[in-house]
Amino acid sequence: MEAVSMLSPGRGLRGAEFTDLIRRDAEGKLARSWALSSDVRDGDIDRKINLSLELDEQGRSKRSAKLDGVPATQNDLGELMRIIWLTPSMDRVFVGPAGDRRRFLDRQVMAHFPAHGTFSAAYDKAMRQRNALLERGPRNRGGADPAWLDALELGMASAAAAMALHRVDAVKVMQEAILARPEGAFPKALIDLDGQFETHAANGVALTDIEQEIVAQLRENRSRDQAAGRTTEGVHRTDLRVIHAPKGLPADQCSTGEQKALLIGLILANAQALFERDFAPSPLLLLDEAAAHLDSDRRAALYDELAALGGQAWLTGTDRSLFDAFGDRAQRFEVSDGIVRED
Repeated sequence: MEAVSMLSPGRGLRGAEFTDLIRRDAEGKLARSWALSSDVRDGDIDRKINLSLELDEQGRSKRSAKLDGVPATQNDLGELMRIIWLTPSMDRVFVGPAGDRRRFLDRQVMAHFPAHGTFSAAYDKAMRQRNALLERGPRNRGGADPAWLDALELGMASAAAAMALHRVDAVKVMQEAILARPEGAFPKALIDLDGQFETHAANGVALTDIEQEIVAQLRENRSRDQAAGRTTEGVHRTDLRVIHAPKGLPADQCSTGEQKALLIGLILANAQALFERDFAPSPLLLLDEAAAHLDSDRRAALYDELAALGGQAWLTGTDRSLFDAFGDRAQRFEVSDGIVRED
């Protein structure tokens, strides 16, 4: 399942570095390479994805991605494979730090806009460089060149404005999909973004105006950010607010069972939203141990919804009986001693 998740932009469902995926021998020594090959059906066309990583003698890594034998970017893979997932580590996303919810949000957004990950990476890189420049102090003491700061802040603003627009668009269609869902085992949620520039985007402020405001804010905050040792405001501080709609209760105040049901409902709603996009291929869902702590009624409801979606979903579990409610609607495999067998 992790290998499948690597076919989408980013680091996959564990958030692991590519080098962490390389096999180690009994003595803990790394192999020199790692590779993944996948055959994908794109409508009526057969496509081939190849990913690889090689280490040189100094341990430096070289990553390669090819689509149909031609070098490909992360965006190319994202346009072909819209993958969303749910893992046990996400169960506490509503009660954890805002960064956890932001990462969850951005993974959902990337399924709609693969370039979102590229903008996010560009923003983070420019922000780190800006923080480092500010830490060096004024230019007359060998520190930051104002022109260099201007360029970095302009790059941050351009990426941040695009990120804000992507987030707002994705949350809008997810909320519409949530409200269109029938009442059932997975309660409806009200979702909203707590972020200054996402609010501007939601209110129809033009992209260029958002960029200009971000640039002005970054310039105004230089002294404060220098004292704090970080960038104190921006899209990297945005939070996702989730409310249990039937109860009117914030998700972080719900029981663990209710939080799990809300989370599954969000994933299913995002999958439905992607199905309804004219420009996006059908999503692929990866649900790792998602059914393990559901009661039998909710498990059956989950399987019914997955079957009704009509796309492809992969689920894992350590007990065969967890999947009995699928009946003949699922293909089963057993993984044992590193070997995959059809069950």
